[in-house]
Amino acid sequence: MTEQAWGYELTILFANAFRMAVEELHDELAKIGFDDVRPSHGFIFQRISHGGATGNELADHLGITKQAASLTIDYLERQGYVSRQPHPSDRRGKLVVLTERGWACIRETERIFSAIESRWEQSLGQDKVQALRLNMRELVGTFPNGKPGAFRPVW
Repeated sequence: MTEQAWGYELTILFANAFRMAVEELHDELAKIGFDDVRPSHGFIFQRISHGGATGNELADHLGITKQAASLTIDYLERQGYVSRQPHPSDRRGKLVVLTERGWACIRETERIFSAIESRWEQSLGQDKVQALRLNMRELVGTFPNGKPGAFRPVW
């Protein structure tokens, strides 16, 4: 007798795989001195890694209030991950950019995620992981409006 799958099993499997990878990432980051980084911070780092962003842009990107974005930026600045720089085209504005510590965290994140994917390749085989990658790219392209939403936390 085979186990009956839920109608939404694949969605749960995707969520669990993501959760497990993020938990491992943060366990490993903590071991090497990045114990003050939270999963939501990674979404900020990704957004500002392409030339920086204003606090308002980060709030919009994350789907949070400007006040919440400001508090998070304050925290990341105190921890040494980001700095506020003069905005190049708005004298009153500030651009949030990564510091060397922020870039180091991104490099370590890339290293850890690469190790996780390598482990998947060892377990499943390189061909299956490559097929999964290609299928996921295609699946992400099937969102109702033709493109996925912003890469941000959903909580």
